[in-house]
Amino acid sequence: MFLNASRIIFETAKRLREKQTEAEKILWEYLRKWPLGYKFRRQHALSKYIADFYCHALKLVIEVDGEIHEIEVIKKQDEERQRFLEDNGLRFLRFTNDEVKTNLGNVIRDIEDYIRAQSIKSKEE
Repeated sequence: MFLNASRIIFETAKRLREKQTEAEKILWEYLRKWPLGYKFRRQHALSKYIADFYCHALKLVIEVDGEIHEIEVIKKQDEERQRFLEDNGLRFLRFTNDEVKTNLGNVIRDIEDYIRAQSIKSKEE
């Protein structure tokens, strides 16, 4: 799912994969191993946006936010971006850089709990 992302967005995503933050590197080491059987991609193009991590099967975006995301104008942009992507059927999990760096176990537990809940939900449907 790319939601008609442009070539420029794809090129930007490629550059971002080459310049991951420390927290993104840490989380990618976990996500790249197909947790609970689900494939994740990093720096994935979605329309005019780029998701830090994306699982197509779950329609799940995982964002790892640094301190810049605490700035009001950036928060507003994040909310607009999330609303647009949710309106297109995607779901979000958000973590801070600090959470990933200092409490990776809880981050992993939250991701796995979400995956398990979605797996149960899809089996019931």
